[in-house]
Amino acid sequence: MVDTMALLPAFIRPTRMKRIASRPAVPPADDEVLLDAPDDRLGPALVAAGRGEYGAAAELLAATRAAAEWENRDRYARRLAAFARSRAEWFGQWRSEAPDDPDGLLVGAQLAVDRAWPSPARAELLRDVSPLITAAARADERDPVPWRIALDHARGSNAGPRYFEELWAAAVRRAPHHYGCHVAALRYLAASCCVLWGDTPHTPRGSHRECFDFADLAAQDAPPDSLVQALPARAALGYLTDGCGPEVERERLDAAADRAIVFCARFPAADPWPAEIRNKLMYVLVRLGRHQDALAQLRLIGPYATSFPWDRLSDDPLGHFLRLRAELLTTARPAPETRLIPPPRQPLTGRGGHAHAGDH
Repeated sequence: MVDTMALLPAFIRPTRMKRIASRPAVPPADDEVLLDAPDDRLGPALVAAGRGEYGAAAELLAATRAAAEWENRDRYARRLAAFARSRAEWFGQWRSEAPDDPDGLLVGAQLAVDRAWPSPARAELLRDVSPLITAAARADERDPVPWRIALDHARGSNAGPRYFEELWAAAVRRAPHHYGCHVAALRYLAASCCVLWGDTPHTPRGSHRECFDFADLAAQDAPPDSLVQALPARAALGYLTDGCGPEVERERLDAAADRAIVFCARFPAADPWPAEIRNKLMYVLVRLGRHQDALAQLRLIGPYATSFPWDRLSDDPLGHFLRLRAELLTTARPAPETRLIPPPRQPLTGRGGHAHAGDH
């Protein structure tokens, strides 16, 4: 069994969270809703890359590295790697002209993992990616993002728990509250849970309760403005969609959603920074039958839809989001026959009603 505690620093300090009021925005028209819209910093870099120029992307990532903006750096590296996967010319020129650039190495490592991931031979292909991740990690010893890539790589290559724990320790030494690394660890534990219930042999065992233990302790120790505050809701989303493992108590699912609601209230409405967190939280709230809370998140999301988690439900994530949005706005309760959100995979036990976040 995976030793969950080996993945945890000493999470002993309670976090006191304060809700910051944010006035819900008027929902934009359908044609104003954007899917995975870049922020004001990433947008120009993608436009330049579309022209075949890598300079703006290199400058953007260099700025995040200089300022130790690790969450932004992680997001931008992912988006630039995704762009390079379909439009590779600009990135090939970057690697050719600056082969030792830490930022180019980082995008290259992410791109290599992304290319290998869909293949049935993923584990074998990922073995060839290891030197690229090592090079990115050595290029800047402070940077936790290559270690997040290494954690994803370990899950994809079916690495054992001891090796994963070594990577985890290296990651949290660099950034104890880096969200991407925590999500990578959570997904490793969740994958182990599914193996426990018979999906794949020869992988360490875990459980969704271990995932929640990990997420709850991490959130307790993280600063109130850290994305890690939303990690328990990410564990709830995994539990609600993975379709494996024993039931998690309804109270725990609600508590995870409540913590994420408090976190999301720290940001203005229609802010691209927490957009993916809000989209995931909206999914969880609908699955839990908390439609008024889901409607509140929808208003905070504004025009910023994200592919995840809606691409789990449809090949047209934006269209799916808009259909669900229409139902929430008109009825505040999606019609069951539309199946825009599948029913819970098992009964959600616990109290019949729900106390709002401030009541806990």
